[in-house]
Amino acid sequence: MSALFSPFHLGPIQLANRIVIAPMCQYSAENGEASDWHTVHLGQLALSGAGLLIIEATAVTPEGRISPGDLGLWSDATQAALARVLATARRHSPMPVAIQLSHAGRKASSRAPWDGGQLIAPGDGGWLPLAPSALPHAAGEAPPQALDTAGLARIQQAFADAAVRAQKIGIDAIELHAAHGYLLHQFLSPIANQRTDAYGGSLENRMRFPLEVFEAVRAALPDGYPVGIRLSATDWVDGGWNLEQSIAFSQALRQRGCAFIHVSSGGVSPLQKIALGPGYQVPFAEAIRTATGLPTIAVGLITEAEQAEAIVATGQADLVALARGMLYDPHWPWHAAAKLGATVQAPRQYWRSQPRELTGLFGDIRIGQR
Repeated sequence: MSALFSPFHLGPIQLANRIVIAPMCQYSAENGEASDWHTVHLGQLALSGAGLLIIEATAVTPEGRISPGDLGLWSDATQAALARVLATARRHSPMPVAIQLSHAGRKASSRAPWDGGQLIAPGDGGWLPLAPSALPHAAGEAPPQALDTAGLARIQQAFADAAVRAQKIGIDAIELHAAHGYLLHQFLSPIANQRTDAYGGSLENRMRFPLEVFEAVRAALPDGYPVGIRLSATDWVDGGWNLEQSIAFSQALRQRGCAFIHVSSGGVSPLQKIALGPGYQVPFAEAIRTATGLPTIAVGLITEAEQAEAIVATGQADLVALARGMLYDPHWPWHAAAKLGATVQAPRQYWRSQPRELTGLFGDIRIGQR
């Protein structure tokens, strides 16, 4: 039996297989509200046969958006818009759905990637980003505003409120975004965090705010509801956040009831030097899994079915996630199941697409012909 296509429990949620659709920003919301694009996009992914779909980075406050087109979950209007999209997908797919809750910190108020991704000045339709310290992300950018104690409390509460909204509309799990140089990662990394109060300096202090956010979200939700986190295992910069600190952070999260760790890397500094290659982040996921025993998701240049199978079969990670690869091939799980001799869930409207030589790919299905 294929390890990749074996079931897995993430808390109370049963996943049909170990394939995760990683969160991918679409920069296509309107005032934070999910649009028709999200209905089409998420609906397509919900029919992919993966085990879990994670909705893109979703801002918990308006100023926490990466771009003006970012998805949000901070109001009744943003909640209602996302509820409509989710309800449409749920009518046609049983796939569990998680959401990544985020605050962009100093990387907020930026143009969409296809418009260059540069910081947007307040006078040009942007806003003043917030951060642990008044340090810009890139040279030549205006500095963000350093958060005071009241600002930290407000954002912490915003994460908890957004999590409650997500749970109310039927989302199955929460992933907190502490990776890719966004606010929670900024607090963790000494590159972005040069505070001199209780939230900066030592590892314990730099972990304090992300752990407080996790605790607030965990406390706001029912017992057993899965709350996990995505982290960057390393900044890929000397003197920055690294794997040893990521393990310490993950152990602290486990003590607080974390359900899973989604292991990525980088994003906090333009000076990063990433050693790219197939599965280049998998060793980080394996190290965190070994040290903590937490369910772990590996991601990053996992493109082949056999590669994903080996990662799960050898215990390097419990699940594997695809992002760009799933955009390029939304039926990647179908094709992986065909290669590995496994069965995958597919909508009955598509059963007739099963090639004759792959009878059994969608289960024991017999289609009559008129």
